[in-house]
Amino acid sequence: MIRINLLGIPKAKRGKRPSAPSVGGEGPSTTMLVLVFVLVLGGLLWGWYTFVDHQREQLRTDLQREQAENQKLADVKRKYEAAKAKADQFEQRYKVIDQLKNSQTGPVDLLNMVADTVNKTDAVWLEAMTDDGRSIDFTGMALSPDAVANLMANLEKTGKFKSVEFKETTQDSSVKELQAFKFELICEKPASNVPAAPSTPSAPGAAPAQKKT
Repeated sequence: MIRINLLGIPKAKRGKRPSAPSVGGEGPSTTMLVLVFVLVLGGLLWGWYTFVDHQREQLRTDLQREQAENQKLADVKRKYEAAKAKADQFEQRYKVIDQLKNSQTGPVDLLNMVADTVNKTDAVWLEAMTDDGRSIDFTGMALSPDAVANLMANLEKTGKFKSVEFKETTQDSSVKELQAFKFELICEKPASNVPAAPSTPSAPGAAPAQKKT
């Protein structure tokens, strides 16, 4: 059968399809842009996470160092307080010992002063001394009233007593060879030398002081 093409359009050959029109000069596709954005965003987030993690580690290291330093300072403070407490204890002990020494040397100095005063006074023997805290009572023997007066004057010259007064004086008839007088003196202490509680030191022996000629 013979076919005649009256339109004059050449018939397409079999086996070939018309090619699709190409798109040229329009730039990268949307998928490529999204992929690039995701990669850039991921890089930024990773960089930020790395920076924050580094800062956190740095802060942790600084915190550990500060804690160690605080521990050292606490140890130093504890040692200082212990040393200070020990020093305070030693100082308190020293004060107590010093007070005890002063309280011990006070009567000793007084006894030495009285003994020295009696030795410097002629015709006087001291038999006993009693300290009631406010005053000191002396009892003894003398060969004359003038000797007692001299003893009172010598005691006043020491400056250790506020006043020196007679309490009693009588003639001792038991001594027949000599004219002897028993006397008792009251020596009042100055207000600054009066202790809080009265004390009575042991009286000296009845041995007479050496008589001067």
